[in-house]
Amino acid sequence: MKLSVIIPAYNEEGRLPKTLREIDKYLSRQSYDSEIIVVSDGSKDRTGEVTEEMMGEIGNLRLIDEKENRGKGYGVRRGMLAAKGDYRLFTDADNSTSIDHVEKMWPLFEKGYDVVIGTRDSRDDKEAKQAVSQSAWKRFLGDLGNIGVQVLAVWGIWDTQCGFKAFSRKAAENIFKRCKIDRWAFDVEVLALARKLGYKIGIAPIYWINSPESKVKLKGYIQFFKELLRIKWNLIFRKYG
Repeated sequence: MKLSVIIPAYNEEGRLPKTLREIDKYLSRQSYDSEIIVVSDGSKDRTGEVTEEMMGEIGNLRLIDEKENRGKGYGVRRGMLAAKGDYRLFTDADNSTSIDHVEKMWPLFEKGYDVVIGTRDSRDDKEAKQAVSQSAWKRFLGDLGNIGVQVLAVWGIWDTQCGFKAFSRKAAENIFKRCKIDRWAFDVEVLALARKLGYKIGIAPIYWINSPESKVKLKGYIQFFKELLRIKWNLIFRKYG
């Protein structure tokens, strides 16, 4: 199997069916084998049931139904380590980045990159675009957080939080088995570990559509900073093995 697509989902019964159909439509046209894994992270709605109902429509769809809410990072980790693909991509349930962007990633993998991430920031790649900009306060907090990320964990990458990242089998298994952050700053931890373990990180520009139903609130940004400090602590004191 060439590609596994992991979708972490929390209370996504409304948006998930459309996203699954879009991904399946794309993958069904490809010459390689693939799978879609939905990780329901303790959802209180019918996210799990909706996914199961769609298995009759989408043959390569799998469900990991966690009963307790642990966070997006935990959901991505569960999906990555349960996947079978030689390449493993996670993407958001709101389909803010269309699945065909994976085509920009294959050339980078062929050049020897082990991790390829999407970016919405033109400072990473001038071709990166956003359909609608985020609100001013989210941009401010995002830029503030990025300064912390640059200083403490991952220098030189402006968009560490884009929910569209792919890994070779070896990199996925080696990185995610070491991860400790379950929620907001898990992307930073993943990239910091990739650097620590010597994996090359490639960057692919995306066209990102900001969802008006974004679940990120001020509390999430505060938690992000706390987790960022924890990542720095773990790196300094060699907690990752």
